Amino acid sequence: MTGYLNLILRLTIWFLLTADISWANSLMGVAVALLLPRGATNVGRLRDWLRTLGEVVVAIPQAYKEAFEIMLWPHRYEVVTVNRAKPRRSPSLIFLDIFLITFTPKTIVQRYRQQGWYEVHRIQREETP
Repeated sequence: MTGYLNLILRLTIWFLLTADISWANSLMGVAVALLLPRGATNVGRLRDWLRTLGEVVVAIPQAYKEAFEIMLWPHRYEVVTVNRAKPRRSPSLIFLDIFLITFTPKTIVQRYRQQGWYEVHRIQREETP
């Protein structure tokens, strides 16, 4: 099952990069997704995949909300935080976590540390002490 989710993830990235869902481009995307090498690493549990995909659905309206906030009110302050990654994450799930953090307009992942930490740059309206 996680193999299908990995294929869907690769196709989604393909469609986001090409911005074309024609039949020819879809066939090329499937070919590329199948030809890309697969690592022999932990593929992740189905429950983790479903939870992360649910977080993607929630992140879309949050991204719109944050975009409007940035347009309406100035965000003059920046902060860099270090957030702990969820335990036992496969490389694909780590990629999705980084994608989710970076998808919202107020945050971007600057670096992922192999020890399981994300450095996240965030803008905010008010200065924190």
